[in-house]
Amino acid sequence: MKQRLHKIWAFVMALVVVFSTMSFTINMHYCGDTLVETALFHKAKGCGMEMSGPVTEGCTVTKKNCCEDKQLTVEGQDELQLSVQNMSLDQHLFIASFVYTYMNLFEGLSETIIPFKDYSPPLVERDIQVLYEVYLI
Repeated sequence: MKQRLHKIWAFVMALVVVFSTMSFTINMHYCGDTLVETALFHKAKGCGMEMSGPVTEGCTVTKKNCCEDKQLTVEGQDELQLSVQNMSLDQHLFIASFVYTYMNLFEGLSETIIPFKDYSPPLVERDIQVLYEVYLI
């Protein structure tokens, strides 16, 4: 039991470390004010309506591009400073109750309980007209 608790605790702490140190980027492509595409870990492809470079040969009016690319970067921690002494009592209680309920979630029942074994099955309903072959014409 204690070994299982230690394995679960180690797994939970490993997940906390991985998710707190992970960095990622979300790329978004807007066409006007409408979000067209969102991409995680790679550049958004776009809608195909991007304008090429402005042509200024003999023209003084340039048209503004309606498409826009935005990036949202979520930075993870570079240094981990895990200290159990700095945790409050509420945090200790939360972690203890989480681990306890997680452990009990996968434990099975000691015996199979059949709640209807003392009751007789319901009577089978039969269509009496078909049983006696009496049909209304």
